Amino acid sequence: MAVRPVRPARPRATGGAAPPDPAAAAEAVERFLDALGLPAETRASEDLQGTPRRVAQAWLEDLVDGYRRDPAELLAEAIPSSSRDLVAVTGIAFHSVCPHHLLPSRGVAHVAYLPGGRVVGFGQLVRLVDTLAHRLLLQEELSRAIADALVTHLGARGAACLLDAEQLCMTVRGEKRGGARAHADAWVGALARDGAARRRFLALAGRAGAPARGARRARR
Repeated sequence: MAVRPVRPARPRATGGAAPPDPAAAAEAVERFLDALGLPAETRASEDLQGTPRRVAQAWLEDLVDGYRRDPAELLAEAIPSSSRDLVAVTGIAFHSVCPHHLLPSRGVAHVAYLPGGRVVGFGQLVRLVDTLAHRLLLQEELSRAIADALVTHLGARGAACLLDAEQLCMTVRGEKRGGARAHADAWVGALARDGAARRRFLALAGRAGAPARGARRARR
């Protein structure tokens, strides 16, 4: 199967880092495969011949591409609004990568905010989740980053994010508990306080009540 070339990286990189280098990434994967001590016939197999380039492509385009997008710019395209009622989008499918083992996770995000004079399109909330999920963040940090972005860059009076995901670092290694789910909640501003809006969001997310036992919660 032909492998499509990696799309050129955007010129801007965050934090002063060098822009992505697809060729260097592919070379690093090549060395990684060599270091695994695979049987010679396996390492030389046709299946692995294009793997370094495919892996580099997957990482740069689908797994850590969030570093080339700016949440502030994403939320800058807002619409003035006098509404102060809860805005929520639930059931947003997302994928991310655990920074500890570089193994993926997949799950759903529920996001809500209380407008502070501006609102954004629902699609922008989905893109915000993707932008931050496609960075090397722990699930707890990801939930907080999403909620914080809505308060900091949109001017929301309060924001919340609930994440429910399968972490492969827990289900295929370590404890190896298939079916285990990891939960992380972040509550910021007005939504950090109990009230009708918070209870409404929990009901919309299918969690009308306290978070599941063992869930980790981030507050500010």
